[in-house]
Amino acid sequence: MTDTAIPAPVPVPEVTPGTAGPPCAYARLRAEQPVVKAQLPNGETAWLLSRYEDARAAFADPRLVRPLLSAWPPVEGDDAPPPCLPTFLEMTGEHHERVRRVVLPLFGRGRLEFMRPRIRAIAQELIDAMTAAAPDRTADLVAAYVEPLPLRVLCETIGLPHEDRDRYLPHTLTLLGAAGLTTDEILAALYALQDYASQLIARKEREGKEREGKEQQDGEGDYIRLLLAESRRPGGELTRDDVVSFVVTMLMAGYKTNMQHTGNALLTLLTHPDQLRRLRDEPSGIPTAVDELLRHVPLMNAINILVAEEDLILHGQHIRAGDAVVPVPASANRDPEAFTDPDRLDLTRAPNPHIAFGHGPHACTGAHLTRMQLATVIQVLLEELPGIELAEPAESLPWDETTPLRAPARLPVRW
Repeated sequence: MTDTAIPAPVPVPEVTPGTAGPPCAYARLRAEQPVVKAQLPNGETAWLLSRYEDARAAFADPRLVRPLLSAWPPVEGDDAPPPCLPTFLEMTGEHHERVRRVVLPLFGRGRLEFMRPRIRAIAQELIDAMTAAAPDRTADLVAAYVEPLPLRVLCETIGLPHEDRDRYLPHTLTLLGAAGLTTDEILAALYALQDYASQLIARKEREGKEREGKEQQDGEGDYIRLLLAESRRPGGELTRDDVVSFVVTMLMAGYKTNMQHTGNALLTLLTHPDQLRRLRDEPSGIPTAVDELLRHVPLMNAINILVAEEDLILHGQHIRAGDAVVPVPASANRDPEAFTDPDRLDLTRAPNPHIAFGHGPHACTGAHLTRMQLATVIQVLLEELPGIELAEPAESLPWDETTPLRAPARLPVRW
């Protein structure tokens, strides 16, 4: 096989300050360079996949595997650090299949129904507190609603102590900004999260099995306890380390991502008042709207790192074993080959085969919980504050741009 000359890497499309991401900037790449070598913010190079079909296929391609966060970029020789436990996203082969068989049913639609009234109660409580503290009928929706809700939902679902948040959240937030960190900083945060998870599991083990049995009977509650019970069962499919990995995975994938997407989704609705009013008047359309918001908001901009385990050719480009490959959902979800008028927000769009949750065996385990949470957030907000609107121009809002998961730092609203 002969290779053609490979041009210098292109920069990853930049995010305009004050926006969630650059999906429109990928239009030229989709048309002219759908597979292109790019330079990532950390200085590494990777092949960007900007088209829908290519990105979707890459997520499910067994030749492309997600590397350990603690082992990428790779370090050669004696300086290579000891690996951390893999998160669920990084597990492969029989290990991943075994863990997935146990964990995936816990996040199915039917199994998660016990959380629907709980999410609604949390949302209602937060809205009540926000309005009670706002005699002038104005408030910051991020501080009062968007920020606290996802963590409380995560804690109630998996059995994570909310009162421990000052112990685990700093390390979680550190890892979500990993593109700008050194390997030592990433490892320190990963080890700290693993240590916390192991200590939490030991605490739950000491508390005994009485509550565990009740939860299994009721079909609700503390998923950490349920998985611990499976790890102790003779012939069970989980190890104690798998339960530690579950806690770390949920912290990394279930909090900040949901918080940032919720803030962006609400800003999107507030800047499309006609569509927001239609949704208020026809709340049966909220589930369909949620999937359109998942497609339209450019979440996870170019941070899905995969590594090729063997050589492959894609659109004439020779991707070598060991090369990093980055499917970009933010671009794929705006591909005109997959979606009609893709840059337009259409809250009635159906079908909507977006890949905001990835695709294939490593598709996001918590997809149903995320949909349920966002739908409830929107429904309660519109029921309680039907006249809600932005209190400041959208273009003047400050943004949290400390991680690739960009979102408004404040959402001042009035009602």
